[in-house]
Amino acid sequence: MNKPASKWDARALSRTLRRTFGITTLREGQERVIARVLKGEDTLAIMPTGAGKSLCYQLPALHLSGTTVVVSPLISLMKDQADKLADAEIANVQLNSTLGEGEERDALARVARGEIPIVFATPERMTDTPTLEALAKSRVALFVVDEAHCISQWGHDFRPAYLELAAALGALGEPPVLALTATATGEVARDIVTQLKRPAMQVLQTGIYRENLHYRVLHTTNDDERVARVVQVVKAAGGTGIVYTATINVAETLAEALRKGGVRAGLYHGRLPARERREQQDAFMDGQLDVMVATNAFGLGVDKPDVRYVLHAQMPGSIEAYYQESGRGGRDGEVAQCTLLYDLRDRRVQQFFLARRYPDAEQLEAVRDAIARLAAEGAVSVAALREALPGISEVKIKVAIKLLVDANAVVRRAGGNVAFRQGQAAAAALQDRSRIAELARGYAEKAEQDREKLERMVFYAQTGLCRWRVLLDYFGERLEHERCGSCDNCIRMTRRERVADPDVRRDSGAVAKRRRGFAIGDDVRVPRYGSGRVRGVAGDEVTIEFPNGDARTFLRSYVRRNARAAHA
Repeated sequence: MNKPASKWDARALSRTLRRTFGITTLREGQERVIARVLKGEDTLAIMPTGAGKSLCYQLPALHLSGTTVVVSPLISLMKDQADKLADAEIANVQLNSTLGEGEERDALARVARGEIPIVFATPERMTDTPTLEALAKSRVALFVVDEAHCISQWGHDFRPAYLELAAALGALGEPPVLALTATATGEVARDIVTQLKRPAMQVLQTGIYRENLHYRVLHTTNDDERVARVVQVVKAAGGTGIVYTATINVAETLAEALRKGGVRAGLYHGRLPARERREQQDAFMDGQLDVMVATNAFGLGVDKPDVRYVLHAQMPGSIEAYYQESGRGGRDGEVAQCTLLYDLRDRRVQQFFLARRYPDAEQLEAVRDAIARLAAEGAVSVAALREALPGISEVKIKVAIKLLVDANAVVRRAGGNVAFRQGQAAAAALQDRSRIAELARGYAEKAEQDREKLERMVFYAQTGLCRWRVLLDYFGERLEHERCGSCDNCIRMTRRERVADPDVRRDSGAVAKRRRGFAIGDDVRVPRYGSGRVRGVAGDEVTIEFPNGDARTFLRSYVRRNARAAHA
């Protein structure tokens, strides 16, 4: 593995931090990550939005001998970061579809000569031979995967180029890797490490809790109510905001309704021309728009600090996606309202997306057979496979190819073409139906996991528990207190307690007492049910046995210590 020198000048780093970035001290999480990067150690850094992830590669890049490559999922994200580096007079280039032929030729020549310290590229560029050749000449010192959760979230469906990053690392001499994301469950973190083929990669996590984000859920039952709710919430919120939708049609409908209501609303989705997307993003960043209505194509890494609210007009497919998107509010540390409109029909929308996501065994066999038919003429292109398999999407074809490559049955050729690997073992792998079924089984299990993630999202929308506790539990973290006190459910529970229990009105210390844990045998009481003894405790739930022998389970917040026990 190509590692940078382990010795580095702390004074020089501090000077660059101050003079170039205008920062005097690093946060603890940043310091830990940067130290590992400068030692050449593979790292997956999970840091909340606004924690300064970009600096974790930008500062080292100016002190490493070689080029830093930043794989970025969206042109909007790339542009935002590149513009900020240009403002700081740090040379960089963007390798994406916005470049003209001459611009691309010039950019690659400068990269090959080692003139550019930071190169931004889409994952698709990491499968492009001229790009890889230019980067190899420049000597890559650090390979960064920004928004690394996309490897697991998008790589297996509509961005299969993410699954080829390990091959790109090999072509570039196996440089050290820094993967950055705001969220990753243990399962997603393992998938990132697996897909990058970096088993020694260390995971550094600084926690996701942000007390300035206030969560709530509003229920809707039809399209007209959804539109009315969105207009109402946006007008009441004030300040700058983002409205997310799951579909382009709903985004267009809401943008039009907001404009008719006198709101300066932008629109951003993947089907808009690149120029129009750039214009919309610039207008939003410059404060010319009150709100951006967008699909998930907008927002990754866009550093607008004063977003005061994030409204999801349709439920996303997972808690990871919801936290990523809602976390774009309040980057300045001030309060931001995060609202989800929940309609039961949105579950069906997400189920429709899930059904189209991964190739099954039948489709994998079809791709294998098409390669077999076309291989007699030499290496087979993806375009040829698309023509031969009109009923299978290009994305599923690419994922199927990736599975066959992993099975050592197919080998990649120049230009992204594929051919059969020679040998009896490879031939047997292609013909063995049980082997094909085994390859597809992994995606069948992933599809089931995605369905479970959707159900967890539905639970979040329907629960009466503290919203932050549900989010943190999902990511394997814990809230310091029993509840956040700022989400709609916590506010609702506090109001009920004040009405139900006069002790709360007389003694503010009662709140602190109720937050203490309960133990089996404790003498307690529950409004409207009377006194009893604790028989079991599980998380936020307390099971109480009453004198008549009945046992009931309650949320901890509804249970009071009996007055005589409290004064004992």
